Amino acid sequence: QVQLVESGGGLVQAGGSLRLSCTASGRTFSNRGMGWFRQAPGKKREFVAGINWSGGNTYYADFVKGRFTISRDNAKSTVYLQMNSLKPEDTAVYYCAASVVVLSTTQDRDFGSWGQGTQVTVSS
Repeated sequence: QVQLVESGGGLVQAGGSLRLSCTASGRTFSNRGMGWFRQAPGKKREFVAGINWSGGNTYYADFVKGRFTISRDNAKSTVYLQMNSLKPEDTAVYYCAASVVVLSTTQDRDFGSWGQGTQVTVSS
């Protein structure tokens, strides 16, 4: 099992940037795909971005393409989410998760370990 801890959330004005980090403990981080999800109040959790084990394949939800970038540093057991041009509708709790399947996936049922979440609030 991989334990995940997110950090980097906060309050930012619309148009601003934040970088989220997710640090993993456990020896299996470097061979796991990773993902970022978010959940806004009253809404279902939704996929934001994913990255394969090597970092060579990244994929995004349409609503963040061109604004968010996912990356990872396996030496530091950390995955990042750089968020630029933030909008009020990006306000949510952001979670990182470790995949339990081989293929790249956007389905939260394919992720077996989750962090506690970090709050991102974007003011207009």
